[in-house]
Order: sequence, then C-alpha cells, then structure tokens
Amino acid sequence: MLQRFPRIRERIDNQASTMSGGEQKQLEVGRALLLRPRVLLIDEPSIGLSPKLVQEVMTLLRELADSGTTVLMVEQNVRTALKYANRALVLEMGRLALDRPASELLHDPDLNRLFLGGHAQKKAPEDPMVPSVPRQYA
Repeated sequence: MLQRFPRIRERIDNQASTMSGGEQKQLEVGRALLLRPRVLLIDEPSIGLSPKLVQEVMTLLRELADSGTTVLMVEQNVRTALKYANRALVLEMGRLALDRPASELLHDPDLNRLFLGGHAQKKAPEDPMVPSVPRQYA
C-alpha cells in the first residue's frame, strides 16, 4: 500500500488527524484495500477536498475499478463522479429512477433537472418489497 500511496509513506510516523483531507482519504482507501476487497463502498470521496485532490482521489478510484475492484460510490459532486464512473444510478424517493452509462448521463442536457429535483424519464418498476416513503419525509 505504501508503494501505491507514496505521500502516506512520507507521513508514516504522523497521526492521521495531522494529515490533509486528501492524505486522509488515501489512508482510508489504503486501509480498506489491505483486506483485498472485491467491492469497495465509499461515501462522498470528494467532501472537503480541493479540486486537485478530488481529481487525485477520483483517479485512484478509477484505477481500482480498472484493476478489478468494484467501486460503489455515493457522491454529491455529480459531474465529477460521472467523469470517472462507468454507470450512474439515481434513486428517487428510495426507488431506482435511473440506471444509465455515466458517459451518456454526463452529456444529457437534462442532467441538472435529473439531479436537482426533476423526475427521470426511465422509471424502474415498483418493488413491493421496498416501502413507499411519503414525499414530505424524503
């Protein structure tokens, strides 16, 4: 892992709390990878990072995916995430509302509407096992 994350090697004797946001994210991913997971779940990898560090973290996640690790990412920074992802899933009211290739969605002129309160045109079928959530609680 230290070969993959040379900056962490440089800071090996430092506490994680003294590291930058990007270094902490690398440490987080590196620790997870020590377990050799087939699937990596990561929540908001860009939160609190500078644009340069966001690019580094997203590139790292893309490299992991390219090397065979499935990466499932939840990310508010939609445009950036779509640049690095293979597929995009959009949940609306707890249900799958959209499932498309990320590159296709990135170039969709309705992207902002889809992610900022609009309705996706391609609805998933109703799943009786998923409870309905009233709109005021969603």
